[in-house]
Amino acid sequence: MKNALYFEERDDRIVCRLCPRNCVLKEGENGFCGVRANREGKGVTLNYGSLSAVHIDPMEKKPLYHFMPGREILSLGSYGCNLTCLHCQNHAIAQDSELFTFADQGREITPAMILDKLDSRLAGVAYTYNEPVVWYEYVLDCARAVKERGFKNVMVTNGFIQADPLDELFPFIHAFSVDLKGYSGDFYRLVSGGSLKPVQESLKRIVKSGRHLEVEYLVIPGMNDEREPFEELLGWYARELGPRVPLHINRYFPQYKMERPATPVETLVRLYETAREYLDYVYIGNADVSEGRDTRCPACGEVLIERAGYRALVKVGDDICPRCGTVAEIIF
Repeated sequence: MKNALYFEERDDRIVCRLCPRNCVLKEGENGFCGVRANREGKGVTLNYGSLSAVHIDPMEKKPLYHFMPGREILSLGSYGCNLTCLHCQNHAIAQDSELFTFADQGREITPAMILDKLDSRLAGVAYTYNEPVVWYEYVLDCARAVKERGFKNVMVTNGFIQADPLDELFPFIHAFSVDLKGYSGDFYRLVSGGSLKPVQESLKRIVKSGRHLEVEYLVIPGMNDEREPFEELLGWYARELGPRVPLHINRYFPQYKMERPATPVETLVRLYETAREYLDYVYIGNADVSEGRDTRCPACGEVLIERAGYRALVKVGDDICPRCGTVAEIIF
């Protein structure tokens, strides 16, 4: 348990200003996320250094296809989340608070211990699995140390965060993978227990910051798979984020509290073809299909990176297409 950032006092309570929920907490209360709390009138983080997972993953698993392709990254997870997605695949560490194991129970893993795990095989550290926004202080401390050591930082997030704490991360986070749940306030409210507008604002701020960005869109049958609202999303995406920000259209499978059948592959292909009318880089994830797998030059179609599952065969030495000379948005 450590003192936390982005809390302010209000009479006999404190207000958390980290995410758009702005939880108002009385003494002894925990926030919506389960891991930020009021203890003795101070805002504290309960999960600092308490990691639920430490794994080495392919960068493509984040998924990031245009950031250091083919490299591996040390991936960290903690506990808690500020959304309540009905289809959460990591609900045991994100939403089932009775299973949380916090650092003040003697299991703290310090940023220095994470640095000891880094070597030349790894691109750096990814903050992932559960929502990294709710272990903000650890992410910030660890990312600062990782960058100083010359490695990269990746944040896999739902983007549900206030502007000021997001801005404080920009000097240290090199790439963001943001999960855009849908394109309606009703979807966010009913399926994820949140709201769309703050996520849109986060995406725009990331683009403006110059940090690398890729966006995930999980397609749930009968909920966010209709062509017309999807085209509205694509129009906003191309206009506000730009047509060269990669979009990953991912297949849903039944998880947690949602029992709808898996997304038909035909639906993914249809949305992929629609998205290609608006965007230069579109991918299909969680499905064994030939479309939306490789990275191609947006001008001539030359294959720049060939993929099979999470394995990437990089066929170029830089981000210049060898056939036509077009610059592709790939960070090696």
